[in-house]
Amino acid sequence: MSRHPYSTMKRLVGKAIHQYRMISDGEKIAVGLSGGKDSLSLMWILTERLSRIPISYELFAIHVDPGFEGSDLSYLEDYCTKMNYNLRVERSDFGIRAHRKENRENPCFSCSRLRRKRLFEVASELGCNKLALGHHKDDIIETLFMNMCYGGTISTMVPSQSLFNGGFTIIRPLSYIDEDVIIRFARQNDFPVFRNACPSEKHSKRHEMKQMLAELYKTNRKIKGNIFRSMSNVNTDYLI
Repeated sequence: MSRHPYSTMKRLVGKAIHQYRMISDGEKIAVGLSGGKDSLSLMWILTERLSRIPISYELFAIHVDPGFEGSDLSYLEDYCTKMNYNLRVERSDFGIRAHRKENRENPCFSCSRLRRKRLFEVASELGCNKLALGHHKDDIIETLFMNMCYGGTISTMVPSQSLFNGGFTIIRPLSYIDEDVIIRFARQNDFPVFRNACPSEKHSKRHEMKQMLAELYKTNRKIKGNIFRSMSNVNTDYLI
């Protein structure tokens, strides 16, 4: 906790990008900008890197509005204008559709799938072959447990994922960063506060998993790091 959050962000984002060869010179990269601390931190650090690295790339921020009543995007549009970010806002009814009766079991999965599909479409329209998402270390661990508990598979999100026969790649430059570092980084940079209008925000399976893991981490400070390392240290001889 003593390390300055910017130093940690710079070091670990650089490590992830280098290790997985996420970004090449001259690329156009779409950034999924939800408006929360994670995506704003990602956009900030990817923009800031351009001033200190020997390659160049273009960033295009895309926000897919799920269409919930009461959502106000003026704060995000104003902030992006202030920061000179290239923002494209896509209006949709994905959140409303996902909360219909037939999706009551898992509205988050349906909404996420629809928004991701639209991100791919807009990224393609903009000439981007990569989509950067703001998932961090905690998200990756939570997804591992979500997939085991509710999907019956041992799998998670990966830092770099090739799709459509190599024609498109999802990158997650924040993969090595703890959520608490991003929280401190967002406060330090005075990011605008995102108000989530989703009715399932505090009642999702992911929220429950986050709470469960938080209690587990309290019992031993090494548990979180060990879980994360275990995903790249799989002994298949001892799996059924």
